[in-house]
Amino acid sequence: AVTGDDVLTHVREHISAYSPAHPALAAIEARIVSANAYLGADPIVQALDDGADVVVTGRVADPSLFLAPLVHRFRWPMDDWPLLGRGILVGHLLECAGQLTGGYFADPPFNAVADMAELGFPIAEVTADGGATFSKVAGTGGLLSVATCTEQLLYEVHDPAAYLTPDVTADFSAVRFMQTAENVVQAQGAAGGPRPEHLKVMVAYRDGYIGEGQLSYAGPGAEARARLAGQIVRHRLRSAGLQVDELRCELIGLDSIACTPQPHSGGAPREVRLRVAGRVSDPRAAARIGAEVEALYTNGPAAGGGAFKSVREVIGLLPI
Repeated sequence: AVTGDDVLTHVREHISAYSPAHPALAAIEARIVSANAYLGADPIVQALDDGADVVVTGRVADPSLFLAPLVHRFRWPMDDWPLLGRGILVGHLLECAGQLTGGYFADPPFNAVADMAELGFPIAEVTADGGATFSKVAGTGGLLSVATCTEQLLYEVHDPAAYLTPDVTADFSAVRFMQTAENVVQAQGAAGGPRPEHLKVMVAYRDGYIGEGQLSYAGPGAEARARLAGQIVRHRLRSAGLQVDELRCELIGLDSIACTPQPHSGGAPREVRLRVAGRVSDPRAAARIGAEVEALYTNGPAAGGGAFKSVREVIGLLPI
């Protein structure tokens, strides 16, 4: 097993040193529950060199999980930045599994992906110089193309010329993909530079509770009844003196994602689901939000049904 990512004690003991660069850290000090550094490939390589068949790790950067067996197999030096950059490209393309083979890409009728229910995961064939060819198991569903590879290449990458990992600062700016056969793509052009001087640490902390309630309305006037129901809940929570840090009343299908009412075609919607969610510091207050939505059954607009309510603790994340 690979350990060493748990740096909670270190962060707590040195919080004053980190706070000037991360002011929010001091504000959450009493609520911190964990702190984990993103480790790289080095300890995994050591485990493989020691004969491990299976390596279990704590927090490790995703592409490092794939870089490690390449370093182990080909004996790449851990300061050969161009090779490591190519290895990180392989890891980055594989890390989200089916996203490379059509997952998250399908958007009919614009991006068609065949047989997604049987989506095949990607395979990388890598040579000692870091060259890589990607494919999937014959007969499986999905699509592996230049477009799917390009989408994954840019996924969660802020700067393609300086993708920071614990092992290398990868440079994807000159990466090119070539379709060499159906569902077979070759990648080339990745490079790399020295690894960053510091590791990224993710600090988790208790950040209150979310209380939620949902109720559906159908038939003529569904939208108007749902909006009235939301107004009623807002008023009742305010009258009860509930301290809510953030409260949202959404109509799922109309404004729950864009947060502002969207124009809808074909006349008024025939069914609408109201969702009320609030973030509070007290679990009892969170429960009150769902209870007020449930109370709409007989104390709100006509014909609401399918009530749902929940309370869940929020764990916030602060990268340092």
